[in-house]
Amino acid sequence: MNVLVLNSGSSSLKFQVIATDLERIQQYKDDRICRGEVEDIGGEAIIRVQYRDQPRKRFTASLRDLSAALDYLVRYIASDQSGISEIKSTADLHAVGHRVVHGGEQFKESALINDQVLKGIEDCIDLAPLHNPNNLKCIAAAREIFGKDVPQVAVFDTSFHHSLPEQAYLYAVPYHLYRRYRVRRYGFHGTSHRYVAFRYRALRGLTREQTNIITLHLGNGCSATAIRAGLSVDTSMGMTPLEGLVMGTRSGDLDPAIVGFVARKEGLSPSEVDALLNTQSGLLGISGLTNDMRELQAECKEHDDRRVRLAIEIFCYRAKKYIGAYLAAMGGADAIVFTGGIGENSPEVRARICGGLGWTGLHLDETRNQQTVGREAVISTDDSRLLAYAIPTDEELLIARDTVRVILGAPHPS
Repeated sequence: MNVLVLNSGSSSLKFQVIATDLERIQQYKDDRICRGEVEDIGGEAIIRVQYRDQPRKRFTASLRDLSAALDYLVRYIASDQSGISEIKSTADLHAVGHRVVHGGEQFKESALINDQVLKGIEDCIDLAPLHNPNNLKCIAAAREIFGKDVPQVAVFDTSFHHSLPEQAYLYAVPYHLYRRYRVRRYGFHGTSHRYVAFRYRALRGLTREQTNIITLHLGNGCSATAIRAGLSVDTSMGMTPLEGLVMGTRSGDLDPAIVGFVARKEGLSPSEVDALLNTQSGLLGISGLTNDMRELQAECKEHDDRRVRLAIEIFCYRAKKYIGAYLAAMGGADAIVFTGGIGENSPEVRARICGGLGWTGLHLDETRNQQTVGREAVISTDDSRLLAYAIPTDEELLIARDTVRVILGAPHPS
């Protein structure tokens, strides 16, 4: 089954085509045919497409909206011009899997998209006003292109965290706010945390019930998750993706009274403060330079800028605090797993976070850590009681696999 995996933003569309079925999933022989993205939708869009391991093609086209972008992309993939031999026409795309950011309390697993599921995604727009509307537009565009005969599946960022117990997901605010408006912790990056937990237990030959780890998804968005017996029992992002770790442009945890204080002092509206905390804070806000960790590290090495150094230190310190908190909440763990763009590719950040955690039994192997960039590996010493791994995430693969499972009615993997 050739699955078109879509991840839509306000002005961007990432995609992959993955050939898989139940047998390939079992044998871990999924076939990634092509991948790419469309950026700057709404004007002269930039399209990048890579077929297998061939050089990436880059070109532009005037695309007015997400629907036009998806239509252009599908036509290109199915054309002779693309050189993708497996896709001769749109009929060779057998299913569509969508990343949907917020599923609220309704969607505990991935779901076959029908009118009821669409209504459920719409009902969650208040919880993810920047994301769910774009997800819905992408679903509508795919329906227009493929018709109702091609099945589509929604895979929710929030669904992995439905196993959180009440004491982890409820906030200490009047309970009627939860009853009326479902004010609670939902968590995000669930597909990523679920994938690396699966890879960790596959690498170690463990069952789901034997999987007790803390996963750190570190990128422009960052989150930590405590996974006990293979289930998410706590996570750092909350009702929105703003809570928790320091991120590229998001503040993470802060005193709630700061919101009103800054609004009064700066003369800002609630929405303007919200934008400040989501788009002008984090690494960017502290450094005053960039939200890109690679650029910050290079600047720190070259000029030792105090604010740049401080941004990196605060980023790593906050992650270390969450590791300590989750070790306490879980009663210990067997491993820390790093993933995401920073977690997979920055030995320096991993070393900073793990520094001083010798009391937990975690000792990084300096050589292993330095040599592990963009690949799976254990990065702790052989005598560590608490292990450390770097495992590249693959959310698109998990979306493709869930799409197949949901369509075929296969059980949720254990």
